[in-house]
Amino acid sequence: MNVGKTLFAQVMEFLPWKTFHRIVRRYRGDHHVRRLSCAEQLRIMAFAQLTYRESLRDIEACLCAQASKLYHMGIRQPVARSTLADANEARDWRIYAEFARTLIAQARPLYACERLSVDLSHTVYALDSTTIELSLSLFPWARYRSSAGPRAAVKMHTLLDLRGPIPSFVYVSKAQLHDVTVLDRLVAEPGAFYVVDRGYVDFARLYTLHQAGSFFVTRAKRGMDFHRLYSAPTDRSTGVLSDQTIALDGFYTHQRYPIHVRRIRFHDADSGKRLVFLTNHRTLPAATICALYKSRWQVELFFKWIKQHLRIKRFYGTSENAVKSQIWIAVSTYVLVAIIKKRLHLDLSLYTLLQILSVTLFERIPIQQAFARPLSRSDDLTPANQLELFAH
Repeated sequence: MNVGKTLFAQVMEFLPWKTFHRIVRRYRGDHHVRRLSCAEQLRIMAFAQLTYRESLRDIEACLCAQASKLYHMGIRQPVARSTLADANEARDWRIYAEFARTLIAQARPLYACERLSVDLSHTVYALDSTTIELSLSLFPWARYRSSAGPRAAVKMHTLLDLRGPIPSFVYVSKAQLHDVTVLDRLVAEPGAFYVVDRGYVDFARLYTLHQAGSFFVTRAKRGMDFHRLYSAPTDRSTGVLSDQTIALDGFYTHQRYPIHVRRIRFHDADSGKRLVFLTNHRTLPAATICALYKSRWQVELFFKWIKQHLRIKRFYGTSENAVKSQIWIAVSTYVLVAIIKKRLHLDLSLYTLLQILSVTLFERIPIQQAFARPLSRSDDLTPANQLELFAH
């Protein structure tokens, strides 16, 4: 890297800009735009994510304070908050969604050799969603009814590749959309495992996964009507109470899932709970199936981590377009830092990388030097109340 470039400019060089400009042309993002192109908007919003800016005023003040360095960061001139607000309202959020998917496609091969928590060569995905609460008075378009009355929120549905973890699929919707319908948007990967909770138990959709050659692991709902066909021997010392092959007896469930399914009862020694799992995989040990479901916690950790370290709970605009643009740029920023970690062979946690970037973006030092600075033990350890991904 050129020593004369700011650290922010060096970070931005890891983005595939030719692809980004091609996406912008496809959606006519810069059509009739005189100030603040889509590329500049992306840079500014990524800067806001990396430096934890709280508002448009905060972004404006920070950039104006470093006006002499903006040109070398790819920003032609200081940007007024009203100009950035207009861009967030008007530029099509699909530009940033498609670009985030491009980055995800680049990141996944870099983490393909990461080890799973279980000894398995298959690809394992965890699917779940998180709700991002909004103010009903400021975001009336996101209104939905809950048991607590009218509220406003959006949902971020994520299919997480547990080797990494890198999101392989992200979909942002209004909160009223039921989680199970997201299964219709997935392109099932033959041979892959999809680990989901009970909210995704829809036997017609699970049968579609089965027909595609994929495997599912989920928890059974209470009151499921079935009969046992036969049982396999189990080792109760592993917590597995039974390993059964069953047939569904419900009128509609049998029509929607007409073949046999595997049912595993498991006693969790930590919580004392008894859990019942369903899967269409016939040969894996029952204890491995239970361990696969336990690995689903990584997607919940991912949601907590990005809410803690990226700006997706407070928004710089109130329109649906502005909210979706910010979420997708946050996802792009997360994946970008994950790409940098692998391409530079950095033995640092993602949390540490973000902390270093947040205070050094305006410095003119080689990027390797920024991450190679000697850290004391207290500097390199994540605080006890911080969640951690990509720990070294």
